[in-house]
Amino acid sequence: MEFQLVYPMAAMVLLTTVVLVRTVLGRVAAVKSGEVDARYYKTFQGDAGEPRKMAQRSRHFVNLFENPVLFYVACITAMVVGQGAGLVLWLAWAFVACRVAHAVVHLGSNSIPPRMVAYGASWIVLLAMWGVLVVRVA
Repeated sequence: MEFQLVYPMAAMVLLTTVVLVRTVLGRVAAVKSGEVDARYYKTFQGDAGEPRKMAQRSRHFVNLFENPVLFYVACITAMVVGQGAGLVLWLAWAFVACRVAHAVVHLGSNSIPPRMVAYGASWIVLLAMWGVLVVRVA
């Protein structure tokens, strides 16, 4: 079996960890500065809410548990069926690149057009990965 897909999977875990750390540090800073009442984080509800930048980070962190879940499943499936190299591996790295680009835009300028392109591209790559896997297994 080919296990090279572990590396793009690890890259996605690293990206998720970086976003998590930035989110937690931002929340702590927002509470310390008085921008957010710490009680807000008990249920993520309240009159004041959280600052826009913190909401962006929080939303992005949650987003990393949406379509990337299908990526992880595709990678594990590919390794199990012995298709973890070649085109599938290339597509896996392309997915990671798209997700990194999406994170840079979403957590930076948050400009909608490039963010949509990166997000849409990640879906196209993910669907291509699944398509290649289905064809090869069939």
